[in-house]
Formats: sequence, C-alpha cells, structure tokens
Amino acid sequence: MPFFAVHCLDKPNSLELRVATREKHLAYVTAHPGFRMGGPYLNDEGKPVGSLIFVEFEDEAGARDFSAGDPYKQAGLFETVEIRRWNYVAGKLP
Repeated sequence: MPFFAVHCLDKPNSLELRVATREKHLAYVTAHPGFRMGGPYLNDEGKPVGSLIFVEFEDEAGARDFSAGDPYKQAGLFETVEIRRWNYVAGKLP
C-alpha cells in the first residue's frame, strides 16, 4: 500500500489552539489504522508550528479523508496542508 506524507503548517500565533486540541488530535491519529508515525515541526524556541504525519492508504483519497478528520484541521489550526505520495526506501518504520 502506498505511503503519504501529510505536511501541515500552523496559522501564526496559534499555539493556544494547538495545545487545546492536542489530546483529541493524538487520540484520533493513534487510533486510526492508516496512521504510521508523525510529530510536530518546532521553531527555534522548541514550540510546535506544524505537523508531519506519515499515513498508509490505498490512494490519495484515503489520505485526504484522514487529514480532513484530524481535530487540528477541524479546529482551523493549519494555514496549509499538503499531501504527497511518499516512497519508503530505507530506515526503520514503527
């Protein structure tokens, strides 16, 4: 099955919204069967400013549906979301 990278950048000054939505987001992604791994992008102060999530679905539509259901996306946290097919070549997957 193909992998997809979901690249999300937060809206400026949205750390409070991210913190308030974090538990729902983590519950959603970790319970989803297509989720493989992910984590936040950090700024120079170590504060989260976006997310990179790797998912595995039959097609891009599955990755888009996953992204649309993310509580972060539903709360309006992200300024941009980009989904790209990604080819796993090497390394250890969880």
